[in-house]
Amino acid sequence: MAPKPAAPLAMKLLVDTKAGRVLYAEAGKEVVDFLFSLLSLPLGTVTKLLTAGAGAGVAGSVGNLHRSVAALDARHVCRRGARDALLEPAVLHLTAAAPAAAPPNAGRLYRCKGCSCSPGCYNYATSVRGTPCPVCKAKMATEVKLVLPDGGAATPPPPAGEGSSGGGSVVGYVRDMVMYTVMDDLTVAPMSTIGAVTAIAALGVTDITGLQAKTAEIGYKEGLALLRASLQSETVLTNVFLGGKQSSGARAADLGSRSPYKFRGTF
Repeated sequence: MAPKPAAPLAMKLLVDTKAGRVLYAEAGKEVVDFLFSLLSLPLGTVTKLLTAGAGAGVAGSVGNLHRSVAALDARHVCRRGARDALLEPAVLHLTAAAPAAAPPNAGRLYRCKGCSCSPGCYNYATSVRGTPCPVCKAKMATEVKLVLPDGGAATPPPPAGEGSSGGGSVVGYVRDMVMYTVMDDLTVAPMSTIGAVTAIAALGVTDITGLQAKTAEIGYKEGLALLRASLQSETVLTNVFLGGKQSSGARAADLGSRSPYKFRGTF
């Protein structure tokens, strides 16, 4: 049975229906992680995504470089895998963005209690608590402090799952305890009521009767459109989800129909 496609991400848009523009979006961790992950894409991957199925010149002269590498005969490549490294560069996955959890007792050393009959015990230490001593066979459970060159004692890292964030394995880039404001130009910041009001005022909105909230979904096509628009425009959300700016006085009902991407609902 074929695996089901991943569910699309969703965020709430605040739309100025009279100006035909998106003021900002209210997004959670998953959406912000996706937007930030665009920065981790190698240039070769971006070029491939934006030129696939499109005409020449979509990615400018970089597209010509990509096509030149693809057309290069194997005889002219100096080493195996060099062309694939350019055409199919490795992409940082979200799970690789977070430091790997330290193994249990990482950075801690243990010895056995030792005894007068086995002075050689003190020559051995282990990072795994409870390991049998190779001399007396007793469990090595007495912690040994590592001394630094300046005379101070090294502080061992906390046990796995007890990082400074207070959680275990973390995926992505931002915390999921708060919502985030994503402006039309993709400026991202933690969301607050005061910040939202300030943003509306800074955008020159004087008539709030034309403001409308909508929920937009981000699937593969929308994600690709966001990537392309982020490299070409400072009105990314408007271009992707409203299909460009509308003239003043446009009806709210026209907003969804002008965009190639559908809104899931209106609030």
